[in-house]
Amino acid sequence: MHLIFNSALDSVTFSRMKTRPGRLTDKSIYLWSWIFPLTYLIHIAEEYWGGEGYSAYIFRIRGVHLSPARFLAAQSIGFILVTLGVILARQFNFPQTMLLILGTIVLVNGLTHSLTSLTAHSYGPGLYSSVFIWIPLGLITLLGFKRGVSRRRYWLCVGIGVGINGLIGVITMRGGRLV
Repeated sequence: MHLIFNSALDSVTFSRMKTRPGRLTDKSIYLWSWIFPLTYLIHIAEEYWGGEGYSAYIFRIRGVHLSPARFLAAQSIGFILVTLGVILARQFNFPQTMLLILGTIVLVNGLTHSLTSLTAHSYGPGLYSSVFIWIPLGLITLLGFKRGVSRRRYWLCVGIGVGINGLIGVITMRGGRLV
């Protein structure tokens, strides 16, 4: 499956399916939704096995104690929530809203990984999947699905995605503990 925007960003082609400007087929939205859980698994794998591993990395640069077991537990919860979000969005008919929230989450997470690596002057686990998968995925999703919702809903979704990233950051800095 590939996604192509024309120069004016007013029509989208998924594989061989053309749609009217701003309108996507249910099948294309459904398929696009499943890219998020799949890429989340790729991102988790890089964070766990990349470089020194995220647990050692976050301890070295921030002094945060996050054991590999707690890291995997937290990521498992995240993966389950993303997957449930995709399923529930389809069941209750809000897939574009969920895609905009997920697009914001992966874009902001990708930018955070990139900025942290730049300021630390070193590779950080999750950097490659952020730069090559999540930042482009987030941008394409936010631009491609913007026309399918009102301006107010669009910015609400972006705000929710940023808020979720803030919550993830707080939980991470607390070593994966909620309280």
